[in-house]
Amino acid sequence: MSSIFSKIINREIPAYIVAEDEHHIAFLDINPVATGHTLVVPKQEVDYIFDLEDSALARLNVFAKKVAKGLNKAVPCKRVGVAVIGLEVPHTHVHLVPLNTMSDINFSKPKLNPPKSELEETAQKIKDHI
Repeated sequence: MSSIFSKIINREIPAYIVAEDEHHIAFLDINPVATGHTLVVPKQEVDYIFDLEDSALARLNVFAKKVAKGLNKAVPCKRVGVAVIGLEVPHTHVHLVPLNTMSDINFSKPKLNPPKSELEETAQKIKDHI
């Protein structure tokens, strides 16, 4: 069965896509822990990040770096934090979270529920800086 991320990759469900290449896609988390929270996902459906082939893992990190640099320019923050948790969706993904404080990347705090217009605006800002 396809993961929700595979459905986004295949355009079966919508997403606020900020970047894409042959092997990866990056899109906004619709229930972010901070404004601009972006997910970076390999198009190859592999559950656990460390089960990726070395070359795929390297490509994923290089793509995430590119997205993080655009995110850092688009959303005012001190840094872009990186987290790989991998328990909620069985498809490798990297969380990129704009940080101003340590609590900005606390996944146990209540998630934000931004309106569609804010997600569209944030996605466009990130795209413009990648």
